[in-house]
Amino acid sequence: MTDPVIVGVDGSASSLEAVDAAAREARLREAPLRIVHAFGHAPGHTPGHRPAGGPPWSPAARGLEPMVEGALAVAEERAHAAAPGVAVTRSVVAGEALEVMEIESRSASLAVVGSRGLSGFSGLLLGSTAVHLAAHGRCPLMVVRGRPDPAGAVLLAVDGSEAGGAAVEFAFAEAALRGAPLVALHVWNTWSERAYEGPGDPINAMVVDIERLREAEQRLLDETVAACGKNFPQVRVERRLERSRIRPALIEASRDAQLLVVGARGHGGFTGLLLGSVSQALLHHAHCPVAVVRGQA
Repeated sequence: MTDPVIVGVDGSASSLEAVDAAAREARLREAPLRIVHAFGHAPGHTPGHRPAGGPPWSPAARGLEPMVEGALAVAEERAHAAAPGVAVTRSVVAGEALEVMEIESRSASLAVVGSRGLSGFSGLLLGSTAVHLAAHGRCPLMVVRGRPDPAGAVLLAVDGSEAGGAAVEFAFAEAALRGAPLVALHVWNTWSERAYEGPGDPINAMVVDIERLREAEQRLLDETVAACGKNFPQVRVERRLERSRIRPALIEASRDAQLLVVGARGHGGFTGLLLGSVSQALLHHAHCPVAVVRGQA
């Protein structure tokens, strides 16, 4: 059985938009959809731990059941409307939102959240939750943001990193599922890590042979696409090489995309950082949903 698509809800408009997107993703994958609401800590609950085989925590003892069940019922109704025929389950789970969604992601094919929540105290779908899941989740994360009903190609941010291979494969698979073309965009500039060799301050780095660097970046793009493209011959691919500032270029390109796929940490990322600055910028500013894909830990 295909692992479920999971979506976090908190009753906000952003979370309901995430439910719509998650239901459509579940239909594409022929997978069930699991709607999750995290609420507080159950008595005796240890953060980060959920008893094996234990039932989801019910807020009935605290008199919150009507509110929570009402929000879940609305979310389930939205899911059925967005993707009729998809099997939907829902649950309330004890714990902080960050912990709950991270645990749920261990048995999911995709996690979906909105870009905003209800408040800094009770909202599940805060920016911090999205950033945390992108860095620590055990499955790809889709953050629903940007213009409504985005159309266009699947946009892949090619960074040339070893860890980015998972993002490349995910982008090809998404394009195949959606019947959409794939735009593989590699943005480069003279301050990229490949522009200089050896230790030293990048600020003092100088690139003399710009054309040689451009050719190297083109080879990187071509090799990245070729390595995965042979497994998805049905996907039409446009290779796009652009010399520019990385974050603004990707954000601008997202205006014409239905989904932007990026790795959790780019080529120049420090080993200890699980989410790169480019990925974080896209989560906050992209004009379409963003999928962040981590490589193997």
